[in-house]
Amino acid sequence: MPHTASRYLTEGRRVGLRHFTHDDAAEFTARARESKDLHHPWLFPPDTPAAYAVYAQRLIEDRTKAGFLVCEKEADGALAGFVNINNIVEGGFLCGALGYGAFAHAAGRGLMREALDLVVRYAFGPMRLHRLEINVQPGNTASLALARACGFRKEGFSPKMLFIDGAWRDHERWALTSEMLTGES
Repeated sequence: MPHTASRYLTEGRRVGLRHFTHDDAAEFTARARESKDLHHPWLFPPDTPAAYAVYAQRLIEDRTKAGFLVCEKEADGALAGFVNINNIVEGGFLCGALGYGAFAHAAGRGLMREALDLVVRYAFGPMRLHRLEINVQPGNTASLALARACGFRKEGFSPKMLFIDGAWRDHERWALTSEMLTGES
């Protein structure tokens, strides 16, 4: 089903962002299966309808998460990737942790750079967050380059931070605040 611009929460020149829906299961899981080699060993998006249903339901219902599908406008809104804001904390913290992935057919084309910039502006705008964090395994050079290109600052290193693919993995910690984006101090 083509995705029209009217369904986008925000859009740039080449991509639009919209929330996850259950109707996206077939396209998302097909793209995830096509992208296994690209994602391994960093990321394991759902690649079956059952796994997608659980994943999407969490992103739709859980107030501590926000999920965005990256849609390529020139390809009738085909899914190019996804960006999630997880562990959203309100109150005095106003922070969330980003996770993201491009699908193989869209990788290396700058679409995720545009999408991540849009998510950052959306998070600091309508969502009223103050800080976004990204935790990246040191060997994931593409993800580190994307974080750096979008203005995130490296804040540190966390040994054995997350259990991924059968082992505890080290991560670099990167962050961006609304002041860093606007140039305020």
